[in-house]
Order: sequence, then structure tokens, then C-alpha cells
Amino acid sequence: MRPEPTPTPSDAAPSEPAPASTTKVSDAKAPGARPRRSNGNPLAPIRPGNFGEPEARHLLWRAGFGGTPSQIRLLAEWGPEKSVDYILNYEKVAFESPKEDTFDKDIMRPPTGEERALYQQARRAQNEDVLAQIRRARQERERDDRRQMRDIQRWWLRRMIETPRPLEEKMTLFWHGHFATSYRTIENSYHMYLQNQFLRKHALGNFGDLLFGIIRDPAMLAYLDNNDSRKGKANENLARELMELFSLGIGNYGEQDIKEGARALTGYTFEDDQFVFQRANHDSGQKTILGVRDNLDGDGFVRAILAHRATAWFIPRKLYHAFVADLPPMERGDDEGINPEARSAIRSMGDTLLANRYEIKPVLRRLFLSEHFYSPEVMGQQIKSPVQLVVGATRSLGTPVRDWNIVADALELMGQNVFYPPSVKGWDGGRSWINTSSLFIRQNTMVFLITGRKPHGYDATADTQPYDPLELLSELRSKDSGAARNPERVAQELLTLALGHAPSLATHTLVEFFQANGGRVDQANVTGALLLISAMPEYQLC
Repeated sequence: MRPEPTPTPSDAAPSEPAPASTTKVSDAKAPGARPRRSNGNPLAPIRPGNFGEPEARHLLWRAGFGGTPSQIRLLAEWGPEKSVDYILNYEKVAFESPKEDTFDKDIMRPPTGEERALYQQARRAQNEDVLAQIRRARQERERDDRRQMRDIQRWWLRRMIETPRPLEEKMTLFWHGHFATSYRTIENSYHMYLQNQFLRKHALGNFGDLLFGIIRDPAMLAYLDNNDSRKGKANENLARELMELFSLGIGNYGEQDIKEGARALTGYTFEDDQFVFQRANHDSGQKTILGVRDNLDGDGFVRAILAHRATAWFIPRKLYHAFVADLPPMERGDDEGINPEARSAIRSMGDTLLANRYEIKPVLRRLFLSEHFYSPEVMGQQIKSPVQLVVGATRSLGTPVRDWNIVADALELMGQNVFYPPSVKGWDGGRSWINTSSLFIRQNTMVFLITGRKPHGYDATADTQPYDPLELLSELRSKDSGAARNPERVAQELLTLALGHAPSLATHTLVEFFQANGGRVDQANVTGALLLISAMPEYQLC
């Protein structure tokens, strides 16, 4: 179901006082990107002549998980428009879609009528043997479901690494953090898998479709306790987060909107794996939500949200934070602390979102083609998330995974355990990814990917799945075989791939390493050089 027409930027009239995005604030020491702008246009297009290999690399990292040297050079040859359109229009690239029967949907199925009757009979008869048997069966299903959740985690990591459509998975991960739902609370792996499929299906689609769908999603309904919300006993969790975290932000709604929104969502529940609207449990009375008065149900609630101008600030702000530069938390529902250039770009993205009736793809197309996106203050300044670090290393350096369990455990230790976000707010990201503990784990993870060495031992698969980093030099070798044997040229090539540039001090360090080890450009020395690069602070950025 598509959202109804929304106001254009020129005639937007919010149902409450103007959102705080119009508030004037001090710009002193405001964080965020400060790129050059052309003719006052915050998202002026980048000129084709200014799009080279550094910009292509930047696009591959931000709109995906990095790229190989050949992929970087190909996009540089294509230029900005062809490159961005290829990445955005991923549906044209063949890749197997997830299937509903990939995983077992019946592990946590509801009990059958016969099982319910057996349980009730055992309770009445106080038959402890039968009741104990039922409990053991339930515990076994719960163990099986936890194992399946682990399998689903590995499946998604493999998909992120192997996909030829990286933006599809990057956006699925973005929406997973936005509509954050944790398996730890709902304890139904198949419902988490269904939500993952739903987010992927609408990854670059219409934001309205995401909102209409998320209020029908079994995992979300269970996570925020809406499955038991009924007339006269409305649960406010989903209504609150739908506005605060999913669409409007703090300061753009009131407590009465929450109460009325909760009434609109009564009767929205699920049975087994399917959404169910229980009309008898729905409060069908008049409600006023965000200034809209009517006999509103969940869809009416969503339409009221989409008609509010704050939505067209909140969503672009989240996209900007994810793809361009870190922004301060939205603790007051305003734009305090955002520098003027970033604020202007976000508003321009919001205008594009409204003009395209909440379609996400045109917003990202304009962003990815903008001079702003490729400014020096943006490129190479974003801290890699744990997923970005691991998936990016395998995709850009070509390292084997070897052991999916080790990689999944490492992601958890680094703070990004997919399907287990820490709260309904998702992951904070940015500087929260880096501390003394996580930095140590990050380096150990890179050592494992490059060499197969674990903190306590050696993975036997390092022998059966060896890594040959000399493949990274194949194009350099084909162009100039002499350069491929020159430690300085090789150091520059590796640094440019891994960091986006080749700082003189880092180049000198690598040359010294090669010279201290015989001056040979062989597998052992190139492996050592990659280990040195991955230990550099700059490697944590993209």
C-alpha cells in the first residue's frame, strides 16, 4: 500500500508548530562535513572530470562494502552517472533472491489443537511426567531455534560478502538498524528472517511502504508488544517508537499522539507467521493524531506521519548520517550541532524525498552524484562499522573467510551482532565503534582474515584456503612488470587500495619493511605489508 500524496516542499503545512529543523542555532564548532558548494546548491552535481579512482573507491565503500582494484578502475572509467546508476539499479544484476523455505519456519510454531488438549489434560490431572516431557520438547525447540538464528547470521554475512548487488545489502543493514528488532527478545529466528526479507524487498523502495509493512511485521509486533494490544488496553510501545525512532523524531509529536496512535494500532497482531487484524480487539472510535482527526486505524496513523513535514527531515538525516558524515544524536528533535552545509544538504534531500513521494532511490541518486558527497572532508572520514570492516576486507582484499563462526563471534565482540541490536534505537555507530577493547579485536580479526592465525592458535583452514595477496598486484604487473617488483611502487599500490591514498610516511614504513626482509615482493612480504596497513589507524576509516 502506497502513501497518499504528501505536501510539496513549497506548500508543506505541518499539523503542529513548524518542526525544529527551521530553528536557528549556533554554527560554532559544529561537526559534520564542510564541503565546497557550487552556486549555492548544497547538492550540486560532481563534474565528470572530477570523478577518478579515489571517488570511485569512495562510492564503492559508502554505497557498499568496498571494491577490488579492477572494480575501482572500471567505475572511474564509467564516470559518476553510469557508476551510480549501476549501483542503484541493482535489480538489473542477476543474483538469487532469498527463499521463504531456506530456513525452517516450524521450529517455534504454535502448538496444534491436539498438543493444547494434551497439555490441558496433563495440568488438570497434575501429570508431572507429561508436563516435564512437554517442557523438554519446548526447550529442545528453543535450542534448535538458537542454532538456526546462528545459521541465519552466517547466511546473511555470506550474502553481504558474495553479492554483486552491495547496495541492496547495505540498505538492508541500514533498515535493520533503523527498525531495530532483536532476536534476544522475540526468540523466533524465522520471524527475524522474514523481517530481513521484508527490509531487503523495500531497501531502495518507498519509505511509506516500509512504515505500512513494519506495523504488520510479526517480529516488530512481538518486539514492541503490540501483539497483545487491544481495545481498552492499548500498548503504547509501537506507537511511540513509530514516531520517535522510525519517522518523526523527538519534539514533533506529543504524548496524546502516542495514546491515540496506540488506539489506532489495537488489534494489529499475528498468528504463526502471518499478520492478522483482529477487528474485535480494534478501537474503532474517533482519534486525533498529529492534527488529523478521523476514525484512524494503523494505516491512517501512518498516513498522518507521512503528511508531517518532519518526516522529510528525519529520514534524510538518518541517510546522511549513514552515508556521508556522523551527526550528533537527535536528543531534542532539532538540528542543533549540525553545520550549515550539512543542514542544507539534508534539507535538499528532504525536498527530493517529498517531490518523489517518499521514494528512497532518487534521494540517494542525488546524494551519490553530488560534489558534497566527494568532498575531502567527507572522503575517508567515516569509521567503519564492524560489518563494514569484515565484509569490506573480504570484498576489497579478497581474503577468505575460513571460519564463519569466528567471524560472527568477532562481530559480536566488536559490538555489531547482526539480528541482535542493543536496543530499539539500534547501533549508535560512529565513534562508539572504537575503544581500546574493540580496536584490539579489530586487529586480531584482520590478522585472522589475512593469515588464518587466531589469538590462541592457528586455523587449519589457512592451509586449505590459502590467501595470495599478490593477486592485488595483477593489474600493476600487467601494466609494468618492473613496478610490480619495486617495493615503493607496490607499497603505494597497496596503500591506495586500502586507505584511498598513499601517505609518504606510511609508504616509507612499508618500504623499510620490504628492505628489512630481503627487498622481495613475494607472498610473505606482501602479506606482512597488509598486516602493517590494517594496523594503521587510517584503515579503520572509509
